[in-house]
Amino acid sequence: MSERHKGHLKVYLGYAAGVGKTYRMLEEAQALKRQGIDIVVGYFEPHGRKETIAMTEGLEFVPRRAIPYNNAAFEEMDTDAILSRRPAVAVVDEFAHTNVPGSERLKRWQDVHALLDAGIDVIATMNVQHLESLNDQVWHVTGVRVRETVPDWVIDDADEIVFVDLTPQALRNRLERGVVYASDKAQKAMDNFFTETNLAALREMAMRHTAHEVEEKLSAAPPPAVVDILAPAGRDLRPQADAEPRRKERILICLTGNPFSAVLIRRGKRVADYLQADCLAIHVAAPGEDREGVERHMSFARNLRIETHTVYAAEAPRAIADFARQQLITQIFMGRSAPRPWYRSLRETVVQAVAAHSREMQVIIVASRRR
Repeated sequence: MSERHKGHLKVYLGYAAGVGKTYRMLEEAQALKRQGIDIVVGYFEPHGRKETIAMTEGLEFVPRRAIPYNNAAFEEMDTDAILSRRPAVAVVDEFAHTNVPGSERLKRWQDVHALLDAGIDVIATMNVQHLESLNDQVWHVTGVRVRETVPDWVIDDADEIVFVDLTPQALRNRLERGVVYASDKAQKAMDNFFTETNLAALREMAMRHTAHEVEEKLSAAPPPAVVDILAPAGRDLRPQADAEPRRKERILICLTGNPFSAVLIRRGKRVADYLQADCLAIHVAAPGEDREGVERHMSFARNLRIETHTVYAAEAPRAIADFARQQLITQIFMGRSAPRPWYRSLRETVVQAVAAHSREMQVIIVASRRR
């Protein structure tokens, strides 16, 4: 029996609901069906949008699986049924969705990976605010903390990304016409999340991320993956190549049990991805610390494919500097030191001590933003 090749993942990426991701995905599904490709709809969320629902006509649906939870039944994508059906291509809406407790996998993107591992191609949809590394930035801009996130590496590993673009004004016009949500819900959305300022900021994030993906894909070993950008005519989102080759950057993130470490992880990983840098995380263990918080952050970092290390040392700043030197680190990311009582104000903070021991590296202090 020949070895089955891994499936091909294509993601339609947008910056908000209603830009047309699902419509474009289904449009492609219909085109593939006309070509004689064996394609099924693994999961589709209609949201009552008539034009989008009309695009599913004639497509084969794999029935959803009902999962009981809290005395109710919730419907999720039936991954096992799709695997048994073994189509050439599966269409999967809402890639970032979190499955109901009791499901075999926590996230829908993990279900998609099970399909890819079985050699099934997948076409999926997602909004940029669901990228894990942008979580804090989205919260600061919009005031909404997105709970359903996807690790950046999952999108980075996609074979194709199609950015579906629509101006904020055009999207708000669609809301006003009731194309995206019912009229009462649409007005509430426009007054809150779908303000023109929020939409412009999210659109800029999506464009920047897509441009970064273009640069990544174009610099990849042949054959490069394809990234399509559906942008207004005349706009070139492809970043210009550097005139001189950059030195290899290596980033180190310093973790503690402080909740702010999650922000530090996202920021450091985001910068590492843009610089195409190696990313490591270190924790210097201390007696009486919040081990549960530390382990939670270390696990979070590993989920983002950050290499984690724990060091046992009496003097944390020197341990961090020595480790950074051994690992050829170029940038150290740290949180701001906590305020201290007046009688200790003349002593060096941990950040100051690390900077003193690491003069050949950049020490970057990430401040905590408050809304």
